[in-house]
Amino acid sequence: MKNQTRDLAFADDFISAQLVENVSDFDVEDAVVVNISPSAMVTGTEHPAIVPAWKSTWLKGGRIKSAERAALIKVKQPTNLGGCVFRGWDWLGNRIRSFPRDTPLYISAQDEIGTVTVDPYVFTNERNVAQEPQTFTLKLNLWWSPGDTDCFIHNEHPFLEVHTQIHGTGRMQKFKERDQVTLYEDVIMPIGYSHDPFCRVTGQNKWTYPWHRYYADTDSVWLAVELHP
Repeated sequence: MKNQTRDLAFADDFISAQLVENVSDFDVEDAVVVNISPSAMVTGTEHPAIVPAWKSTWLKGGRIKSAERAALIKVKQPTNLGGCVFRGWDWLGNRIRSFPRDTPLYISAQDEIGTVTVDPYVFTNERNVAQEPQTFTLKLNLWWSPGDTDCFIHNEHPFLEVHTQIHGTGRMQKFKERDQVTLYEDVIMPIGYSHDPFCRVTGQNKWTYPWHRYYADTDSVWLAVELHP
């Protein structure tokens, strides 16, 4: 069945968030469209364009010509958006005891989308052709922070992940050590942009991340795409 659509778990009066599967000629009024599949997404009509696996674009009166799965997300009411902390979002410090108490970083409800089969080396861009496909559970959630928030340098993840900027401007940063003065790569995140994976595969269900963080330049909402083994 084409264009199977449902709201994502973090959709509310402030943020429109939909999952569309088996996508075909699906019109998008205004949303960041994230290709949450290992196959290419095609957009446009007279001049089709390719959105690669795990990448995204911002469509305004555009069309998804074809896609396996896509997330369509838009902040439709930016005023009092930070009130998400009273709409069921959780402060990260409630989950990580060592998280700095003065860091305003909040996480939405998480939506378990289903399973996806991908070679982790292809996901991390370490090879072009799949040789060791593996099944992962695909999960999505949003993050929110006000401007000038240091969202904590870390390198521990038991999953593969990438992020997409939904609202505002931020950056994904890499560090040589757990110290911001050791910054060596700064990836600017405008609305509609998804960064390349930071991790590298080091074994079966093993991957390493550099020290990294998200930094919110302005009030920001960004999407986490997680692949759990």
